[in-house]
Amino acid sequence: MPFKPNLRIRIYISMLALILISLFIIGGTTIYFFNNQNEKYHLGRLVRKEKTILASLQYFLQDFHVDENTDVVSKEFEKEIKMLSDINKVKLNVFNTKGEILMSSDYNYEDPYFFEKKIDPKILKEIQKTKKRKVFEEGKDNISTYSYIFDKDGDEIAIVNIPYDKKKMPVKDNLKPFLNALIWVYVFLLIGASIIAFFLSNYITKSLRIIADKMKAVSINKKNTPLEWEAKDEIGMLVNEYNNMIKTLEESAEKLAKNQRELAWREMAKQVAHEIKNPLTPMKLSVQHLERSLKPNDPDYEKKLSLFSKKMVQQIDTLTSIANEFSNFAKMPKVTIEQVELNEIILNTIELFKEINNIKISYHPTINKAFVSGDRKQLTRVFNNLIKNAIQAIPDSIKGEIEIELAEKHDNYLVSITDNGTGIPKEVLEKIFVPNFTTKSTGTGLGLAMVKQIIENHKGTISFTTEENKGTSFLVVLPKVEFI
Repeated sequence: MPFKPNLRIRIYISMLALILISLFIIGGTTIYFFNNQNEKYHLGRLVRKEKTILASLQYFLQDFHVDENTDVVSKEFEKEIKMLSDINKVKLNVFNTKGEILMSSDYNYEDPYFFEKKIDPKILKEIQKTKKRKVFEEGKDNISTYSYIFDKDGDEIAIVNIPYDKKKMPVKDNLKPFLNALIWVYVFLLIGASIIAFFLSNYITKSLRIIADKMKAVSINKKNTPLEWEAKDEIGMLVNEYNNMIKTLEESAEKLAKNQRELAWREMAKQVAHEIKNPLTPMKLSVQHLERSLKPNDPDYEKKLSLFSKKMVQQIDTLTSIANEFSNFAKMPKVTIEQVELNEIILNTIELFKEINNIKISYHPTINKAFVSGDRKQLTRVFNNLIKNAIQAIPDSIKGEIEIELAEKHDNYLVSITDNGTGIPKEVLEKIFVPNFTTKSTGTGLGLAMVKQIIENHKGTISFTTEENKGTSFLVVLPKVEFI
């Protein structure tokens, strides 16, 4: 993961970088300016030396005719040329007006080719054309000046050449002490600036850290303390925005809490209504069946009346429990954990729906006693919901068949409830257990969500498989316990 420095370090580095960039820019500008000025100075000094040399040579050569007395001229001022070269620390070459070498401060008597040296024809032509001093670049670091020397009658008698090398000019000797001093100044400046930048970056970010710590401590469930900042700067603007934010947050928190309370009551009311409606349907069916089948002279009168009373009392107890708990802060029935037998619960639930016309409910247990640890009323509510949903999934146009099976697998009991209804559409498969979602035109959509929650509270699982126009099968898995 790449290193990402915080704001304080970025400010510190930026200030140091600015100082270093300034150092390089000023240093580079200083060196350029110094070199330029030194070069101008030394070139000017060389021009002055050139004038001195030319004046001296003018004086010595004005009484001679160089073309006719070449040897005499060479002998008489040979020493003078070398003396001028030594005094002015420059090299001297003297040519005749044809561009042929006459004398040089570097004259070597052993060099047989010395007198074959000539001025470049292009240079000679340029000099003869203007009759004035000419400066020619001979390479990157070499310059040569050419000037005529005249006799007392004003006639040209010789051409003096003064070559010099820029690299040998003592510019660096003067620049080096200056650069050393400049470096020391910048070293102390950098150290001082580093210290100032450190404290300045801390000062700038200190206020931001305070605001950041305050923002971390902001909570929707407590009173948040506003910040105070006297200066009307950028940080002051940030502080003002923070204070406005916590004020708005408190207002939003109050509205949210109010909305949540209202929503909770609405959801509770929906769920209680759903819970109350579930027992009412089988109760209504039982009353209707009793009304049709029970007659005073029936020999099974007492038996049927007793069975009806038992069903009614069971459902009324469920309704009473829901009503009592809802009156205590609108809570659903508290869980009462005991050892219950699944066969008994399933059979009692099936009994409530067996009188529905055109629906056949078949029960196929593979085990006689299936004990689980749970709440009898909540488990009754689970199977009540699942059977009722299976019945409602079967259209009136077909004969309904609901198959319920109970089996044992490892440490669990498996209860499957399969119908031959219309199935569940693919687009709603993921929403089946979502609260308030329903595929029916009536109902609150809390049934399967409540079923899932109850099963999970009993450390079990619920799943389903479905095929459109063929039916749906719900599978409830509950951990078994040993009978005590």
